[in-house]
Amino acid sequence: MKILIINGPNLNLLGKREPQIYGNQSFEMYLEELKMKTSAEIDYFQSNVEGELINILQASSHDGIIFNAGGYTHTSVAIRDCIHGIEVPVVEVHISNISSREEFRHTSLISPVAVGCIFGFGLKSYELAVKFFTTESN
Repeated sequence: MKILIINGPNLNLLGKREPQIYGNQSFEMYLEELKMKTSAEIDYFQSNVEGELINILQASSHDGIIFNAGGYTHTSVAIRDCIHGIEVPVVEVHISNISSREEFRHTSLISPVAVGCIFGFGLKSYELAVKFFTTESN
């Protein structure tokens, strides 16, 4: 099982940016812990650039993609169309509960084209998405 985790804009600032929402741990530190919890091979990509995110989505030959599009979740028709057009299944994740935050965050353009959505469980949201892909019934 090969899984690609993609993080979008500003997620390179995890551990520094708004720790009351996103926590104090960098994603790189968390990723090492996550890799120890699974037999799946996990690749990782982060970009603040919409077009780079689309390129990596289109180029993926992984068994599954875990995608936190950050702010692009609510604004990018291009990313939504990309996910709709690729064959690799995508699980949308968010660290915070986007439904309990500002109203503009309540609408995800990605959710309707994702196989599932996990949000509000902190960094554990990624682990839950890995479990989805590695469970036999999928």
